[in-house]
Order: sequence, then C-alpha cells, then structure tokens
Amino acid sequence: MLIRPEEERDWPAVYAVLAAAFETPFEASLVNALREQARPVISLVAQRNQTIVGHIFFSPVSLTGHLDLQIVGMAPVAVAPSQQRQGIGSSLVRAGLESCKHLGVRAVVVLGHSKYYPRFGFVPSSRFAIGCEYDVPDEVFMVMELQFSYLRGQSGIIKYHPAFGAAA
Repeated sequence: MLIRPEEERDWPAVYAVLAAAFETPFEASLVNALREQARPVISLVAQRNQTIVGHIFFSPVSLTGHLDLQIVGMAPVAVAPSQQRQGIGSSLVRAGLESCKHLGVRAVVVLGHSKYYPRFGFVPSSRFAIGCEYDVPDEVFMVMELQFSYLRGQSGIIKYHPAFGAAA
C-alpha cells in the first residue's frame, strides 16, 4: 500500500471512497468545498494496486481568542468499506500527523470515535479547556499536541472552516 498526497486526478475516486464509507454524501461534498476554500490543507490517499482505498483530510481551524495558533482539524478520515480493518486508516492518520508536523502545525483536533483516536495520542480537548463549536459529547472531541505544551494556558472554542456548515 502507498500513502501519498492527493492529486486532482484522484478526486473522483476519493469522492467514491467517501460516499461509500459514510451514510450520506456530506463528507464527500465537504472535501470538495474545502479543496476550493481552505488553505493550507493536507489531503492524502491510500492506494493499493493502483486503486484509491482510503483518504484523510486536514484543514485549518481556529481557537477563539487565539487566532495565531497553528491548529488543524482532521476530517474526514475514510477507508473503502471492503478495505476496512486492515490498518489503512491507522496508516493514513500516522502519515497525516507527520505531514502536519512538517508543515509547522502544532496541534490537531478530531471529532471522532473515543476508542479509536487515543491510540495516536489524542485526548479529550476538555483537558485543555478547549471546546467544540458543535454540541458533541466531551469524549468524542479530542486534541493532540504536536509540539509539547503548545496548548498550555490556552482555552476557548474550536471553530471549523465555514465549509463545514455549508456542505450540508
């Protein structure tokens, strides 16, 4: 399996993976909107036998009162249903976090499964007095510092790119 930066020629296959992996086309439409509107972004694909089988996307978020912080949101993460539970998602997350570090990102937030993301170092954002703009349970909104103590003394609400609301 190869993990590499997404290219424009991958867009139809990425859309198909996202549409198959989620119950609605929201995430696929969201990625299309974020590609056009958000900068910087990290978009990686997992490729097996010349076929796109997974995708991960990172886009800028902001922390109220601290707009200078270098934070991104990891969303969405998707693996084709026939390829799930083979380590593809984990490989995408690890590669994506490394790409974030290389771009100078200092923290990453994720809204996701509370049993899955802690294995990568994510913890509930409430430990940092950081909340989510969406009304979600505490245990599913998590953060990971890529730079030690980067969020120490910071607090506020994470705001996602406006495309998150517009893609619905």
